[in-house]
Amino acid sequence: MKIAVSTDHRGADVYQRIIDLVRESGHELADAPTCHTNSCDYPDMAYGVSTAVAEGRADRGILVCGSGIGMSISANKVPGVRAALCHDDLTAEMSRRHNNANVLCMSADLLGLPLIEKIVSVWLDTEFEGGRHARRVNKITAIESGADPATVTE
Repeated sequence: MKIAVSTDHRGADVYQRIIDLVRESGHELADAPTCHTNSCDYPDMAYGVSTAVAEGRADRGILVCGSGIGMSISANKVPGVRAALCHDDLTAEMSRRHNNANVLCMSADLLGLPLIEKIVSVWLDTEFEGGRHARRVNKITAIESGADPATVTE
C-alpha cells in the first residue's frame, strides 16, 4: 500500500518514527506536505494527505497534530475521506474493520510513542470486514453527496 503521512509542528517528534513504521511494515510512502519544527497550520497538512487519498495517489493516510481533532475535522471535509481519530489500538482496529477509515488521525500530545506505534501497526494491518459494514460506509458516501442515507440499501 501507498501511505501518505504528515504532521503539523506538534507531531514533528513522532513523524520520523511513523515513517519508519510504514516502511518496516512493507508499505510505500506517498508524497505529502510535511511540517517538522516550524509552526504550521494543520489544515494544510490534512488537505495534502486527504487529497492524496481521495485522488488515489495514496491508499491511506496518517495525520498527527496536538490533539488529533483539528486534523480529523479538516481531513473529513475532503470528499471520499473517512478520517478516524484514534486513541488506542481498539479504536484503530474498529475504524478499519467497521468503518473502512482511510485516514488515521492521532494526538501527539496525549499519546506516548509506544502507543502511537501500536495504533499505527494495528491500523495498517487491519482490513475492512465488509458485509453489513459496507452498507453503512455506503451511507456515509451518500451523505457526502447530499443524499439521504436511508435511501441506501446495499
